[in-house]
Amino acid sequence: MTIGVGGSTPQEALARLHNMTDGLEPIAHAEYQARIGRAQVRMRELGIDAILLSAGSNLEYFTGVRWNPSERLVGALLPANGALEYIAPVFEEGTIRDFMVVQGAVNGWQEHESPYRLVFDCLLRMGIRPNVHARPRIGVCPALPFFMFDGLRQLDPGYAFVDAASVSGYCRQRKSSSEIALMQRAKLMTLEVQKAAASILREGISTQEVVEFIQRAHRAVGATGSVFCIVLFGEASAFPHGVSYTQRLKRGDMVLIDTGCRVHSYLSDITRSYVFGEPSEHQRAIWGFEREAQLAAFAAAQLGTPCEQVDEAARSSLEACGLGPDYQLPGLPHRTGHGIGLDIHEGPYLVRGDHTPLDVGMCFSNEPMICVPGEFGVRLEDHFYMSERGPCWFTEPSPSIDDPFGLGR
Repeated sequence: MTIGVGGSTPQEALARLHNMTDGLEPIAHAEYQARIGRAQVRMRELGIDAILLSAGSNLEYFTGVRWNPSERLVGALLPANGALEYIAPVFEEGTIRDFMVVQGAVNGWQEHESPYRLVFDCLLRMGIRPNVHARPRIGVCPALPFFMFDGLRQLDPGYAFVDAASVSGYCRQRKSSSEIALMQRAKLMTLEVQKAAASILREGISTQEVVEFIQRAHRAVGATGSVFCIVLFGEASAFPHGVSYTQRLKRGDMVLIDTGCRVHSYLSDITRSYVFGEPSEHQRAIWGFEREAQLAAFAAAQLGTPCEQVDEAARSSLEACGLGPDYQLPGLPHRTGHGIGLDIHEGPYLVRGDHTPLDVGMCFSNEPMICVPGEFGVRLEDHFYMSERGPCWFTEPSPSIDDPFGLGR
């Protein structure tokens, strides 16, 4: 039997877990101010006069305001020079002020009024106004819904709209030591949850039972629960993001569990694959190919290297084992990895065509999944961050199919 798989009841496994959030601090006010300052320097370099940050992770990154997007425009205007100001419905002003870390004026619109008109009124008041010689460049948050952008466009008094990702994405891709520390803890918490979930597996257990246990386990280690959870057995493990039906565990099944949590808004995302029972030679070989590809990607992730070369290293490793080529199956059907931070998937990406050079502070998943249709899939997912010395693991890769958590060392 695979080491660490089975042998515990859910109650016993939960009893071994403890709160792991002691000593953690959220992002401090000074860091938010530094983010704004860095963004404004970037805006001036690019000739962008202001950016509109919409509700969601970009607004939270620069202001601390956690706000779920809806049909009502909530956001902030950040000029290249001067103070940030908020845009919100009048009846939400008190809640906005309760959430904000960075203080600023709140410009309110009533339910019957146009928030898009208010945006332009604020820009004019800030001194950012069109004239016969120039159209001020306004960066629009990539997460702004199209109908809101269309509302701005129809009222446009003479501005040039550009993608604000050249500012927001540039800043967010390079994580601070505080951000990395929060993600480090979140990932260690999820790894303990992964170990606990493996320990409760038994023949006949359903995927839904495991999902419910993982939710409880994440709460036991101090998270509010799982942000997401994918549990797959047997043939279903060849579908990267799951199937619509519940499965029950059988001996010889490949088990794939992919889950994560939040710690002060920063995310974890870890996948483990192993066999319930004794692995077949085919399962053992594919698992080994997966681990080799993950390590090849890590080795290729050096400062200044384009992101796409990390993907190429993993893909070349798999092709050398007779898988693929490219996205063909059996093989790797998707990119090798994604950025992570406040969002589970952030740029840049470890994929062909992404030429972004790896830089200090960038954080990525490393998950060159192998899918064998009709049989099983193997995904080993750990994350790394780029330090001044090169890549550093947040969590160590799974050492073997027989001991996926290194418990027998």
